[in-house]
Amino acid sequence: MNTKEAGDASFVPTASQAQRPWNAHYRAYLCAAVGFMGIFLFGYDTGLGGGVLVLPTFAKDFNITGTATQVADLQGHVVSILQGGAFFGAIFGAPFMDYIGRKWSLMVGCIIFIIGAIVQTVATNSLGQIYGGRFVSGLGVGLMSCVCPTYASEISPKEIRGRITGLFQIVVVIGVAVSFWINYAVSLYPASRGAIQWRVPIGFQLVPVGIMAILLPFIKESPRWLAVKHKEERALTELAWIRNLPADDALVQMEFAEITAAVREEESAKGGASWRDILAKGNPVRFLIAFVVFTLQQWSGQNSISYYAPTIFKAIGITGSSTSLLASGIYGIVKIVATSAFIAFGVERFGRKRPLLIGVALMSMFLWIIGAVFNTHPPVTGSSTVSSASIAMAVMIYLFVIPYCFSVGPLPWVICAEIFNNRTRHYGLATAAATQWLWNFVVSLVTPRMVIGMPNGGIFFFFAVINIISFSLTLLLPETKGLSLESMDIVFGAITKEEREAEIARQQALLDVADKEKVAVKHAEHV
Repeated sequence: MNTKEAGDASFVPTASQAQRPWNAHYRAYLCAAVGFMGIFLFGYDTGLGGGVLVLPTFAKDFNITGTATQVADLQGHVVSILQGGAFFGAIFGAPFMDYIGRKWSLMVGCIIFIIGAIVQTVATNSLGQIYGGRFVSGLGVGLMSCVCPTYASEISPKEIRGRITGLFQIVVVIGVAVSFWINYAVSLYPASRGAIQWRVPIGFQLVPVGIMAILLPFIKESPRWLAVKHKEERALTELAWIRNLPADDALVQMEFAEITAAVREEESAKGGASWRDILAKGNPVRFLIAFVVFTLQQWSGQNSISYYAPTIFKAIGITGSSTSLLASGIYGIVKIVATSAFIAFGVERFGRKRPLLIGVALMSMFLWIIGAVFNTHPPVTGSSTVSSASIAMAVMIYLFVIPYCFSVGPLPWVICAEIFNNRTRHYGLATAAATQWLWNFVVSLVTPRMVIGMPNGGIFFFFAVINIISFSLTLLLPETKGLSLESMDIVFGAITKEEREAEIARQQALLDVADKEKVAVKHAEHV
């Protein structure tokens, strides 16, 4: 995997070489931001389930009673049903993206999610309605979870691609934090207010998805998808608009030549696009990377804490429903600040591999500390005060999430959004998202029982070991910072540097000929 050769093979200069102003790519940011509104729902629903379940009115209206194990099982079912739907939504995302494009696939995801959210909001005394609504919403959010990073990576200039695709995780943690704070606010409602206490946080989902559905028609389609579908003229027009440059600008022409060169090479080597491209030279390892990084992300321990933050904080001695929700809300703010700082200043400076290594090492260390304190100073059941050991564990949880926010939180999405070529990216991101949702489903289902079945800090020791495994496997990853999407074929050995350069030069020559013919036609018409 030669990343230096891959970088040398791209004729498109970086922003520093082109000396473009800081706001030159604002259109790419705007289009990505609209797409990422669907990812807000990803984060919001991550925190929503665990928070709503501890509200007394929800427990009363839906008869959530029984032993601690029975209630834990029920909590796992309510939370995990959305992840089950999202898994299937992500699987179906690939054919949707390939057939109708990235933009309209997002619209389909919005419509599906809206249907599910309405069913949940109007549910009355029947967990079956909650289950059905969350499953349908899961289909929508799963579809959007694979389309959004695909779209964002395909419209992004290579020098800021990590920053734009990294917005995925910022929006996720904002969604999680908003759900925590809304849950905290409604927990302060008197129980006499009845069902409105739990309907407000569930119904709020309709606000961001409604805004997204209104804005989607105004954004541009992915130029790379258009090029794969042989809509070259529209692809060049959309690329020029997104880059905020005229279509005949040298930078746009060079980037478009590189895109079309990669598409033509893939077609000449493999014929029509199909799922068999997954097995082509240089591709299997990319799909393996997508599966492994998301498997390890979901078992890093962070998602268990996010889903059941109120329960986790109670387990370590932060007592009271409102108090534990408040602690969860502060946890969400820490995630927003840490993730935003890394995406804004770190991802394009330090790359992908080094922050990932440092992050999982620190996460493992903090988890060992939390587990050790829990084991030696377990919370006292029924205590009216919060012990110093519980405060120390809460602080360690807040510290644990900081390295998560610059490693396995955002970087798996960044890496998977950029390693695939144009013909397999929709399959690759569908694989990544489906893997994420599969393990998301499993983790959310088993976490309540793990909290009960692995006492004395055992659950924290378990996740600490997983992060040690992540560190070892990260050493094998290539660094992809600053490389064009088309250069990834060289990194993974699908093509040589010399072959790519020759094809780019040929496509550039064809564009030059086409431009000259257009000028000649205009001149003839003028004469």
